[in-house]
Amino acid sequence: MKNYVTAIDIGTTKIIAIAGVKEMNNKIRILGIGSATTPQESVKRGVVLNIEEASKAIKIAVRRAEENSGIKFKNAFIGIAGQHIKSQKSSHSIHITSPDKEIKEEDVESLKNDMYNMSLDPGEEIIHVIPQNYIVDRETGVRNPAGMFGRRLVGNFHIVKGQITSVKNIERCVSRINISINNLFLEPIASAKSVLTEDEREAGVALVDIGGGTTDVAVYHDGILRHTAVIPYGGNVITSDIKIGCSILEKYAEKLKVKYGKALSDFAPENEVAVVPGISGREEKEISLKELAKIIQARMEEICEIIDFELKNSGYRNKLGAGIALTGGGSLLQHLPQLMRYKTGLDVKLALPGQYLTSDSIKLNNPKFSTAVGLIKLGIDNYDKIKEKKEVPKEEVVIEEDVQETKKQEKNERRNSGRMFRYIKKMFVDFFDEKDVRVK
Repeated sequence: MKNYVTAIDIGTTKIIAIAGVKEMNNKIRILGIGSATTPQESVKRGVVLNIEEASKAIKIAVRRAEENSGIKFKNAFIGIAGQHIKSQKSSHSIHITSPDKEIKEEDVESLKNDMYNMSLDPGEEIIHVIPQNYIVDRETGVRNPAGMFGRRLVGNFHIVKGQITSVKNIERCVSRINISINNLFLEPIASAKSVLTEDEREAGVALVDIGGGTTDVAVYHDGILRHTAVIPYGGNVITSDIKIGCSILEKYAEKLKVKYGKALSDFAPENEVAVVPGISGREEKEISLKELAKIIQARMEEICEIIDFELKNSGYRNKLGAGIALTGGGSLLQHLPQLMRYKTGLDVKLALPGQYLTSDSIKLNNPKFSTAVGLIKLGIDNYDKIKEKKEVPKEEVVIEEDVQETKKQEKNERRNSGRMFRYIKKMFVDFFDEKDVRVK
């Protein structure tokens, strides 16, 4: 019996559709993946601005994933992020009504569910309610109060909320291609699920996910998510800086950043230049790699300072025993971990999703796929709850059951796997196929 899960990561620069299955060793085998470039201005800093254009791109990514996996996307787990995401701390209490005053799981769940009815600003809705700790009568710092005896139960929670319109726009995009949403997950939580270890969460770690439009921060301590933040700067703002600073087209600015960009100008060669085609037949333009690195470093230093501010704001800045785990497509910028380590004084590592991937899926062990793999992991872990909540027949749920595993199916899966990884290779190669940006 196999449980197939489908998910969609809607990013500012790229949309990824992915299908995966949980194996016996608790690893995830990726069955298919598809991507599409997000149309310009259709998604800005994680917020959908043009439903029609975004929906077309999602459809392309889903179609490619279906071709690579052989699985039909009916339902999907969806990642949500963007500058509209906010978080806050809140508390709530209930009185235990059972005669023996024993706190049951139902009481704890009721306390958590009550938080979804809390007062919010107009136009907001709650996405996640994450327990921090509980107080039973006067006993503080309780992690799991179920089974304890008491008259009053108090819960402290981390609330993640977003704009209703932004959530509805995502729902409309997906529903337009006849896919229903199983659940929305905050993207940094999904990324953390795929790249962080239990030891890191316990010791204290800050996940920093640098995407195309935003940089997402999630702080863990004692195994619990303590703080989340969305910084409205990502890889796009660096590309924009290069475009303006070098007076070149945006497509060439992006290629310069990815191919030759460095976060520390000290490591850039002094006398090397990149040659960029001129605009509309004009002469080629030479860009100093040293100056390119200075432009990138200036913006990355600003982003690092904002990240450090958020870590201080969380109250856990001095409790991060595991430092910072850096992931997302923007984390691939050369020498970025060194710059971030210098600016924050914390240990920094590049975090990859490979710990949960099977050997035949390891080619997806890249920070670009951290959120997508995390959505699959969250989908598998939360399937039973989602199925019970929706109360739909098994054949209508995102996880499709395959009772008989035949040799023919195994052969098809191997063929689909080969097709998928040829597609992944193409994703990376196509970007540099044009002979338009080169070092002189």
